[in-house]
Amino acid sequence: MYMERERLGSRLGFIMLSAGCAIGCGNVWKFPWMCGQNGGGSFMLVYIICLIIMGIPVMTMEFSIGRAAQSSAVNMYKKLQKPNGKWGFMGYICVIGNVALMAFYTVVTGWLIYYFVKFLTNNQKNFGYEKMIADPKINVIYLLVTVILAFSVLCFKLQGGLERVTKYMMIALLLIILILAGRSITLPGAKEGLEFYLIPDFSKINGSVIVGAMNQSFFTLSVGMGSMAIFGSYIDKERSLMSESISIIVIDSFVAIAAGLIMFPACFSYGLEVNAGPSLLFDTMASVFNNMEGGRWWGTVFFLFMVFAAMSTVLGVCENIIAMFRDITGFGRVKSSIICGFVVFTLALTTALGNSVWKFHPFGKGSTWLDFWDFIVSTNILPLGSLVIALFCCNSFGWGWESFMKEANEGKGIKVKQWMKPVFRFIVPIGIAIIYIYGIKG
Repeated sequence: MYMERERLGSRLGFIMLSAGCAIGCGNVWKFPWMCGQNGGGSFMLVYIICLIIMGIPVMTMEFSIGRAAQSSAVNMYKKLQKPNGKWGFMGYICVIGNVALMAFYTVVTGWLIYYFVKFLTNNQKNFGYEKMIADPKINVIYLLVTVILAFSVLCFKLQGGLERVTKYMMIALLLIILILAGRSITLPGAKEGLEFYLIPDFSKINGSVIVGAMNQSFFTLSVGMGSMAIFGSYIDKERSLMSESISIIVIDSFVAIAAGLIMFPACFSYGLEVNAGPSLLFDTMASVFNNMEGGRWWGTVFFLFMVFAAMSTVLGVCENIIAMFRDITGFGRVKSSIICGFVVFTLALTTALGNSVWKFHPFGKGSTWLDFWDFIVSTNILPLGSLVIALFCCNSFGWGWESFMKEANEGKGIKVKQWMKPVFRFIVPIGIAIIYIYGIKG
């Protein structure tokens, strides 16, 4: 079996990797259209509350499990559970969750690369979202490009491959988003977009908004299925894990909020719908750039930013898949990368061809393979996985509060306090359970 544990080279590498895994389509594709469909500022307010009350505790707990177990998600529960414990099944749920996420995420990343290429080559005016998703050739080619890029990077050792590439990519991403947000908020008519986005309308907050905000907070942080635990297993004990979680969530939230600052002022400035759903990023933003002076280059930079954001998550989650596969088989990194890349590509063909060759309507007319995989991951595995993490860390029938707190508090930085136990042990799991049940019944 695979025993050697690779290490990250620096704290910056850890934060950029973890933030990169969290930052992605959830922030810059899904968050803006969820926000647009759920009342703008109202949704964002509930989303931020969910991040503070649930996101910080769950991320801290997941990092702690990973660092204590020194293992990927597939074995971490087995290593930390009490004798005769029954938590090992959750490791295999984590495997399913990560693979299911990549079954649609790699396809969406391919769409972003396609749009980037179209703007870069000045061919952006004769295509659209519906035309793109219905073309099997485009979907398969750009899915293949995404998978080859990701797993080629992951063939190299951790520090020389994933850590180095993600560090530079994340720094570029943060610079690009500042430039784009600055441009968007200076457009004529941007004020109305900023008001819609930043000022909550409390009358629009209802059960569905709360459910959507919670699911979005877990989706954007990639917590609940071991994606954060793997990076916890790669770091030393110089920093406390609540401190690191807060740093990562601040970066993640900055990118999500800045993505809205790019999109909503631009939409209001050009009189475009903000509640367009998944096509908001594609058709709506393409229309903005096609009408803007110098729009070809602004569009190129925007979709380059989107590619960086999406690829950072693809790299992080695929690293987790490889680590789990290596723990199960004992194979080396290169062999595991090739096998896992083939599996991800094959499964993602369902989404890539789901609007053309392999049509599937899991939730009625208009639903697709993408909706099916997203339902498995966002609606079920992420919240339920987060619930399991909270129960495991805070109860004697799992790992236990004292063991968790000792691990989380190793090193310098903000500590988990004893007074926080009721929040971690009761408020987090009960809140998740209530919102999850409401969402399923709804």
